[in-house]
Amino acid sequence: MNTGDRIRAERNEESYEGVVLPSSTPDTLVLKLDSGYNVGIDRDEATTTVLDADAYDVDGDSGESHQSAIEFDDDLPTISLISTGGTIASTVDYRTGAVTAQFDAEDILRAVPDLAGMANYRGRVVANILSENMRPDVWQELAHAVHEEIDAGADGIVVMHGTDTMQFTASALSFMLDTPVPIVFTGSQRSADRPSSDNVMNAVCSVETALSDCAEVLVCMHADGSDGRCALHRGTRVRKNHTSRRDAFQTVGAKPLGEVEYESREVSFRRDHASRGDTDLAIRPDLETDVALLKYTPGMDRDLLDLAGESEGLILEGTGLGHVHSDWISSLGEMVNAGTDIVMTSQCLEGRVCDRVYDTGRDLLDAGVIEGEDMLPGTAKVKLMWALANADDVEAIMRQPIAGEITERSTPRQ
Repeated sequence: MNTGDRIRAERNEESYEGVVLPSSTPDTLVLKLDSGYNVGIDRDEATTTVLDADAYDVDGDSGESHQSAIEFDDDLPTISLISTGGTIASTVDYRTGAVTAQFDAEDILRAVPDLAGMANYRGRVVANILSENMRPDVWQELAHAVHEEIDAGADGIVVMHGTDTMQFTASALSFMLDTPVPIVFTGSQRSADRPSSDNVMNAVCSVETALSDCAEVLVCMHADGSDGRCALHRGTRVRKNHTSRRDAFQTVGAKPLGEVEYESREVSFRRDHASRGDTDLAIRPDLETDVALLKYTPGMDRDLLDLAGESEGLILEGTGLGHVHSDWISSLGEMVNAGTDIVMTSQCLEGRVCDRVYDTGRDLLDAGVIEGEDMLPGTAKVKLMWALANADDVEAIMRQPIAGEITERSTPRQ
């Protein structure tokens, strides 16, 4: 049997009908079932019958280098697709049953033919990792790559990224880059082999956003469980709030900055944003990586604070308005005096820190702890890493909005 044949495979009194895929190996048969799912079957355990030879033209992968089938058009803008890995650039390893990142940017173009005709594309691979393996040095490499692509004339950037740590990378680029064009992060909650995959819609809406007038770092993902529209979240105000839903990403403290209607491809924004061409391209990629993030819980061992206190910077996730046990305050003051910059955020999902209401908060301020306003704790950590490497006055820069990470005031969602 050959790739593209429609076959029946019988194993352990179960029967499967589907198309033989190129990912089949001498030991494992991989079939695309009518349901849209793929299944891997041990060849030695199965009895197979060819139902229709060469039923489908299935594009195989010889492992050799290849060029995108999308040709350059002088009348179209240019979008740079930068791949870092993740589920949107993943396939299933049928040896283990796990999803692995192994596609490059050219594979993404072949996997999403809907992108054809929207723009000219340049593909670039910065990393090929799952997002839990993301590191600050990869953020820096990505920032340099984006800077080079924009400097070379790209009209917009789409970064393919794993969803689990996308908010951290989007925050990092928000601080490291001044951009005259859109930089759009997107990913996929479900891999391309699943009928419910969100990869095509997210990719198409991201390219539309990269062609828009909003010259900021954005995250573009499903707005709800259907395939109607994608939400556009500012890179410093977004959080992944669900492990597996397609609309896992939410803007904290407000509605998303904008949205993209999938069918009409219309991009719209509901609040003020930086416009294309308003800002000159600049990069400040230095980071101080010795920054800790510590979530306070009742009864927490102070030994954890001592370990965090050895860092150059510390983000505290305090309770409510930004509190920790009063017994910690003297230790925090000693850490500040020893040179550690400490920023207080809240573990509440919405609202802002205010350490002027209760005695504990006032004592924290007296100890030198910096109020983090309404920054998300993860965003605050990334910003402190950037501020320690780039700012003369860390306290001033941490309390000043740089990339929309701090809102002027906390208000109901709008």
